[in-house]
Order: sequence, then C-alpha cells, then structure tokens
Amino acid sequence: MYTPAEIANRYAEVGAAKTKLSIAKMLILGIFAGIFIALGAVGSQVVAVGLDKALGRFLGALVFPVGLMMVLVAGAELFTGNNLIFLSVLSRKATFAGMLRNWFFVYIGNFIGSLLVAFVLPACHGFSMYDGTAELKGKLAETVVSTANAKAGLSFGDAFLRGILCNFLVCIAVWVSFAAKDLAGKILGLVLPIMLFVLSGYEHSVANMYFVPAGIFTAQFYGLSANAPTWGAFLLGNLLPVTLGNIVGGCLLVAGGYYLVYIHGTDK
Repeated sequence: MYTPAEIANRYAEVGAAKTKLSIAKMLILGIFAGIFIALGAVGSQVVAVGLDKALGRFLGALVFPVGLMMVLVAGAELFTGNNLIFLSVLSRKATFAGMLRNWFFVYIGNFIGSLLVAFVLPACHGFSMYDGTAELKGKLAETVVSTANAKAGLSFGDAFLRGILCNFLVCIAVWVSFAAKDLAGKILGLVLPIMLFVLSGYEHSVANMYFVPAGIFTAQFYGLSANAPTWGAFLLGNLLPVTLGNIVGGCLLVAGGYYLVYIHGTDK
C-alpha cells in the first residue's frame, strides 16, 4: 500500500498528465465517465424501488459506487475527481490554465454522457421493468421523477453545502484508491466513501446531470409532466450550486489540504 505522502506525489504527476490530454480525448473520456456515473445512479434507483426507505437507501448506496469503479478502472475523466488536479497546480506540475481547460471539456463530456443515459432509459421504457407486478407498477418512474424534484427543490445554500460534503468524500475515495497496488484494493477503497456520500444524501454534480434530466424526460415519456422540475430549476437551482460546492470540497479541502501536509515545503 502506498503511504499518503506517496499518494500525494503520485497524484501530482497523474493530475499534470490529465491537463495535457487533447480536447478530443477529454471529451470522449468525459462522455464515458458521464455514462458510467449515470448507470451507477440508475442501478441505485432500480434496487431501491418497493423497499423500506432506509433499506432502499442503503442498498442504493452500495450499488452507486459501481459508476466510480468503472471511471477509475476502465479509464475515464470525471470532473469531480479531477478537482484534485489543483494539487498538481499547487505542486507546480501543472498550470492553472491547464486545469481549467481539463475541467471545462471534461465537464461538457460528463454532461453529454449523463444526458444520453437520462434520455435513453425513459425513451426505451427502461423504467417499466417492474410494471408486471401490480404493487410496483409505475413506482420506478415515479421514483425517478420524485428524486429529480427533490434535488431541484433544494435551496441554493443547501445544494452548495451538500456539494462540498459530497466531493470531499468523492476525492477521498479517489485518494484512497490510489493507495492500493491491486484491483481488489482499489475497488474496496473507493466503495466505502462513495457509499457514505450517497447514504448521507449529499449532492454530486455529475450524478445530478443524470438524476434531474432523467426525471424531466421520464415525466414526458410517462405522462407525468405536471410533476416534473424545470430545466431552469435544474441548471440554476441545483447544478450551479452543487458544482461550486464540489469544487470547494474537492479542490480546496482535499487537494489543498493534502498539498499543505505532504508536499508544501518539500517541492522546492
């Protein structure tokens, strides 16, 4: 296992390499990450339908980390995890402009990938899988729409603060995965912090690129439009504050904190 100091120096190099990717690679790998995170989110909703709320939340939290596992193991670029590139900037391994360039194109790619899943699932009636069971008929579609409403209905301050807590844990998950020297250790290391953020109800910008649009599209395809959030409520009321909170949690707290502890004073 790598020590925290070794992780810091390893990520400083990895983050720098991310800023040097071509725009095409950032977009493509960003799309992959958006798809991966969205599919993990789909699974978390599917497993929770019809269960006691607490049990459903717990099982959903166990399934959701599959998305980040695919990002880190299969290879993709995730905006929230890439907030750690700030450590590379502080270490003078990467430039601030290079970091912003990576964030911008990866964020766009994440949005495209998430929207693809958010549109395809209701379009192919993927949320009708339980409709053959009388007591669960329509429940999954209703869950998708109600989840979107709950997220879009958060106040700006609540969304921002939950975004900070979320990406603190996401970046810790990425950090812990870098401690492992084998695949099993990497997966185990990332699962628990991600499970904790989902279980606690924190807000992840890329996951919400799926959750809220999926609710909007599902409401249209399933005739529930009167109950759906608006695009304005999503983009300005949720995605904006959550993204800002994610940056604070991952960039300033995790990357900044670990730079001060493990690299500052040793990188001269």
